[in-house]
Amino acid sequence: MNIVADDQISTEPYTGPSGGWGSMKSVARINLREKVNPETVRELARQNKPEGVMCVSCAWGKPAHPHIAEFCENGAKATAWELTSYRTTPAFFTEHSVTELRGWKDFDLEQAGRLTHPMRYDAASDRYVAVSWEEAFADIGAHLKGYDPAKVVFYASGRASLETSYMWALMARMYGSQNLPDSSNMCHETTSVGLKSAIGSPVGTIHLSDYDSCDMILYFGQNPGVNSPRALHPLRACAKRGVEIIVFNPLKERGLERFTDPQNPIEMVTGKSTPIASQYHQVKTGGDIAAMLGICKYVIEADDQCQRIGAPAILDHAFIAEHTKGFEAFADMVRATDWATIEHESGLSRGELEGVGAIYAKSKRVICVYGMGLTQHVHGIDNLHTLVNLMLLRGNVGKPGAGFGPVRGHSNVQGQRTVGITEKPELAPLDRLKALYDFEPPRDKGWDTVEACEHIIDGSAQAFIGLGGNLARAVPATAEIEPAWQQLDLTVSIATKLNRTHLLPGKTCYLLPCLGRIETDEQATGPQAVTMEDSFSRIYGSRGKATPAADTLLSEPAIVAGIAKATLAPNPKVDWDAWVGDYALVRDAIEATYPDKFTRFNERMWVPGGFWKGVEAAHRQWLTESGRAEFNVPSTLNATGFAEAPGRFRLMTLRSNDQFNTTVYGYHDRFRGIKGTRDIVFMNRADMATMGLAEHDLVDLVGDAGSNGDRRVGKLLVVPYDIPQGCLGAYYPECNVLMPVTHKAEQSHVPAGKSVPVRVERSA
Repeated sequence: MNIVADDQISTEPYTGPSGGWGSMKSVARINLREKVNPETVRELARQNKPEGVMCVSCAWGKPAHPHIAEFCENGAKATAWELTSYRTTPAFFTEHSVTELRGWKDFDLEQAGRLTHPMRYDAASDRYVAVSWEEAFADIGAHLKGYDPAKVVFYASGRASLETSYMWALMARMYGSQNLPDSSNMCHETTSVGLKSAIGSPVGTIHLSDYDSCDMILYFGQNPGVNSPRALHPLRACAKRGVEIIVFNPLKERGLERFTDPQNPIEMVTGKSTPIASQYHQVKTGGDIAAMLGICKYVIEADDQCQRIGAPAILDHAFIAEHTKGFEAFADMVRATDWATIEHESGLSRGELEGVGAIYAKSKRVICVYGMGLTQHVHGIDNLHTLVNLMLLRGNVGKPGAGFGPVRGHSNVQGQRTVGITEKPELAPLDRLKALYDFEPPRDKGWDTVEACEHIIDGSAQAFIGLGGNLARAVPATAEIEPAWQQLDLTVSIATKLNRTHLLPGKTCYLLPCLGRIETDEQATGPQAVTMEDSFSRIYGSRGKATPAADTLLSEPAIVAGIAKATLAPNPKVDWDAWVGDYALVRDAIEATYPDKFTRFNERMWVPGGFWKGVEAAHRQWLTESGRAEFNVPSTLNATGFAEAPGRFRLMTLRSNDQFNTTVYGYHDRFRGIKGTRDIVFMNRADMATMGLAEHDLVDLVGDAGSNGDRRVGKLLVVPYDIPQGCLGAYYPECNVLMPVTHKAEQSHVPAGKSVPVRVERSA
C-alpha cells in the first residue's frame, strides 16, 4: 500500500467515493505514523459494541446488532491518536519553552504524544515542570478558595463520561459557581433552544430504527462522510430501498453523493459505490430559511388548491388542529412571500423547491437530519423553527419513521447536559441536589461559552478550569482571547494531549493528564466502566481495556474528586473517595438525582443498543407553554444576520477529512482534494474572475463584522470550487480570528461560524 507523505501540497479534485479504499489507506497511514501496537486492533474490534468501548469521536449510536467492524475512518483515527506510542514527558518540556511551542501548529502539538505527568507552568523558565498530584490539587484548591465563585469558569468538553460530568457539575455548584459552559454551547445550543421552544423537547425525536421505515430524508447542513461516517450505513440502506434523500448544503460533500462500504466485498473488489442523495441542492450559505419556506409554500398552496376543488388534503389538518398552535399566522406569511424573494435568498430556483415540495407532499414518513450548517448562524433559531414548521405541516413528528435527527459531534456532548452541565439554573434539578447533598446551589444564571469568553476578554473572570477540550482555540475572536487568557489568575486543564490552550498559561497554571476512555481504568473495586449518551438519547456502558499511556495518569473522576476535596469543605453526603473507587456509586447518585431518566441505571447500562432516556415530543407530548407544538413565523429569510454589500462574502468554516473539531490528524482533506496544507480558501470561479484571481493566488480574508480591529487570516491559497457565488469555505479553527464574540446566534449564543462576513484581499 502506497502511503503518500503529508507534506506534498496538491489541490487536485477528488473523483472517488467516500469510504472504500480511500478510507482504508487513511487509517493505515495514521496507524503507521502513530506506531500503534496490537491493542489498537483489539480495541477497534470492540468499538461501539455491547460490552465494548464507545468511540471517542462522534455521538452516532451503538446498534444492538453491530457490524463486524462497527467503527469508521474517523473513529479509527481517533483511536490511533489516543493509543499512540508517542509520549509528552517532563523531558519534552525541559527541551521546549512555552513560547517556542506557541509557534508550533495544532497537529505538531498533539503529535508530540500523550501527556504523562501533572505539570505546573514556571514563568521564570517559561516551561512546564513536573509536580506531584498532591501538590497540584492542594495549590489549585488554595487558589479556588480565594476567588468569587461567580467569576470562575468550569468548562467541559463533550468527551467526558456521564459519571465525570455529574461529578464536575456537582463540584462546581457546591463551590458556588453556575458557570458551566460546554461544547454544546459551541455547536448545538440552537437545537436545545429552538426545538425546546417549538416542540417542548430539546433533543432529536427519532430512533436509529426509524431509518428502516422512513420514505424520505431531508438533509440539511451536515457532512456525514467527515463528521459521522457510520451514519452512511443506514443512509446507504435507505438509498438502496428507494428512499428519497434530498440534501441542502452549500458544498457538495462526497459522503452524501457516493459511498463505497468498506465492509461490502463486492463494492470493494469492483470499485462500485452506492449513490446516496437523490437530489442535491447547493443552497446559499445562510439561505436555508428561504429554501424551507419555498417547500412550505408549495405544500400549503397546493393544499389550498385541493381545498378549493375538493381533492384529498395534503396537509395533516387533523394533526395541526389537535397538536399545534400558530399555523394560520405562519401559513399567511408563507402565502405572502413571493417566489422572487425566496429564490434570491436561497440561491435555488422555484422549480427546484417545488420539486422537493411535491415529493414531501406525497411522503408519509419523513426524517429530517441536520447539523451545524443550520445551527451556527445569527438566525439559527429561525432556521430550526422553520424546519419544525415544515415537519409539522404533515405531522412528521412523533410517529414511526419520522422526526428530527440532529447529529451531535462529541460522543457525550448531549449526555453532559442530561446530568447537569448547564449554565441555566432552570435546566438543573437544584432543589433535588439541595435535598440530596444538603447545600444551597447557586440560583443565578451562569456564563455560557460566549459569555465566558467575553468575561475573560474584559478581565472580570478570575479562573478557568477545563475538563478536556481546547477552548481558547475553538472559540471566536482568538486575537483577543489569547492575550486575555494569560491574564487569568488560574488556569487548569485536564487533558490527554498538548494543545494551544495549554500554551496560554494564567498567572498560575496546571496541566493535569488523564486516562483515555479506551484505556483500563483500575480503581479500588477493580476495572471501571463509564457511560455515554448518543445523538438518539440512548445511554450505553463503555469499558476500555488498553494499557494506560503511563502509570502516573489518573482517571477523570479521580482528578475531579482531587480538586473537589482540596477546594470544598467536607460533606458527609458526598464521599468523593468512594465514588472514585466504584463508579457504580456515581451512577446510583445520578439515578437518585434523575429518577425519571435513569431508573435501574447500573442494571440497564449494558443493554444492547442502549436504553432510551425518553423524549416527550416523540410521543406527541408537547412540553411547551401552550401544551402544543408551536408554529413560529421566521423573522427573516436570511440566517446570516448581515446584509449583502459590495465585496462582502459569506464565509463558511469547515472541518477537513483529517480532523475532529480542533484536533488535526493530518493535512489530507481527501474528499475536497486538498493535500499538504490547511491554508486555503474555496471560491466560486465566477467570483474569482470578478476579482481577477487565478487558481493558487494568495489572498487574505479580512473580517467584516463590526469594527473591532483588523481581523485577518493571511496568505491563503485560492482553490476554485463548486460553491455558490458570494460564498467561501475555509478551515476551522484557523479562521475563528475573523469572528468577534458578538457574531453569535440570537437566543442560543452559538458562535455563528457557518456564515461569517469577510472581504477578500490579495496578499501583500
